[in-house]
Amino acid sequence: MAELKRLVIHCTDTRQGREVSGAEIRLWHTSPKSKGGRGWKQVGYSDLIHLNGGVENLVPYNEDQNVDPWEVTNGAAGYNSTSRHVVYVGGRNMANENCDTRTAEQRKALEKYVRSFHRQHPQAEIVGHRDLPGVAKACPCFDVKRWLREIGIK
Repeated sequence: MAELKRLVIHCTDTRQGREVSGAEIRLWHTSPKSKGGRGWKQVGYSDLIHLNGGVENLVPYNEDQNVDPWEVTNGAAGYNSTSRHVVYVGGRNMANENCDTRTAEQRKALEKYVRSFHRQHPQAEIVGHRDLPGVAKACPCFDVKRWLREIGIK
């Protein structure tokens, strides 16, 4: 058990308008590499934000200040034991380029999610996956730090 230090925001890196289920993400992450998965023991995210703004819990967690062993997900190597990971569906436009594809509903849901997290864990930092040292991905496909300032979270 470790102290909860951060919320990491991710995108699924899928094309705009293509819905993704929690079961599909679980297959991507936990299927054997020989079957196209990553071979992980656990899915990479605690929660999934769908195109319609619905939030699906993928790995249950309590709201205390710790990350218990059963709460650990595989969102970012080296940070998992001290982080919660949330992912929204999208991240690529129809030309298959990285860009902010969040729907209005996803924007509202992510803001509500982040505000709730921040109220419950004011000591925790909120970052995009791409903001972590050593990550060379455009995930998520928007500037989380700028967005946090825009919604009034420091």
